[in-house]
Amino acid sequence: MELRTVWWEDESVCLIDQRKLPHTQEVVRCGELNQVAYAIRSMQVRGAPAIGCTAAYGMALVARRSQATDPATLLDELQQAKATLDAQRPTAVNLAWATTRMLQRATATAVEGVAAIKAALLAEADAIFAEDLAMCHAIGDHGAPLIPPRGNVLTHCNAGGLATAGYGTALAPIRTAFAQGRPVHVFVDETRPFLQGARLTAWELLQAGIPQTLITDNMAAFMMQRGLIDCVIVGADRIAANGDVANKIGTYGLAVLAHYHQIPFYVAAPYSTIDLATASGADIPIEERDPAEVTHIAGIAIAPAGVPAAHPAFDVTPRELVTAIITERGVLRPPFGDALRQLASVR
Repeated sequence: MELRTVWWEDESVCLIDQRKLPHTQEVVRCGELNQVAYAIRSMQVRGAPAIGCTAAYGMALVARRSQATDPATLLDELQQAKATLDAQRPTAVNLAWATTRMLQRATATAVEGVAAIKAALLAEADAIFAEDLAMCHAIGDHGAPLIPPRGNVLTHCNAGGLATAGYGTALAPIRTAFAQGRPVHVFVDETRPFLQGARLTAWELLQAGIPQTLITDNMAAFMMQRGLIDCVIVGADRIAANGDVANKIGTYGLAVLAHYHQIPFYVAAPYSTIDLATASGADIPIEERDPAEVTHIAGIAIAPAGVPAAHPAFDVTPRELVTAIITERGVLRPPFGDALRQLASVR
């Protein structure tokens, strides 16, 4: 099943408001750049690949709404739009990757005029979307054989169709294995504080008919101790050149637990999530979000008024704790620095 996460319709960027799931499937239509930026920042759309697709369509939107009559002016507008979009979620590298690619396409097309830029950017956004969907299926093909025979997989956050063009990264091997008729059972971390696991991953798995058990984040160690978890598969928002992985807060703790219990810990992500310009996890910017997302759930306070709260949205898992990285170009094993550099030459 392919989910419709983000799409272009009637000169607007359309997307599912993921904040309303699982109870309401509401479509958001963005006809202005500030609406696209808000959708990314507010987590109406989330997941590094889906953010990249949304930003690409956002750049196309800016071009098509522009009143510029010469390419130079339009390129300036696009550069400003890129800066605005890039600032919304600084940890997810796919965002800047997509806007850079869009700006490069615009620059390469500038000699043909404004109309050509507008047409080229919509085509490029469509290409980014289609490539992402194909990459997710390839990740599923490469990753499915890694799932142990019993098929008990622990996931964290949501790295399914909602986080991508429609098939998922961490959920892709699970979907593929299930489609092959293999035993699969997913233990779904609820993923505080935004509950992407409980709200989104659980919803996706229900739609797909894949067996699951929802657990609170602090149950993971117990489940591993009882021998109920065969492997862990998570997504990534950025992978540094040395193999360190930035992902949703709580991922690092799962990696430590998996290492202690000798459980394989896999990271599934497209090549666009790999940032060879960032040497290690220490150099990855970590987004700090509103503490109210910790003190409140769905607008309801769960903590005393005025209590201080921290909310780093991501943490960094050291490469030593990662068993393998699953990409659309193949499965990478340590040492990751060499493997990631070699991967750059694979097409």
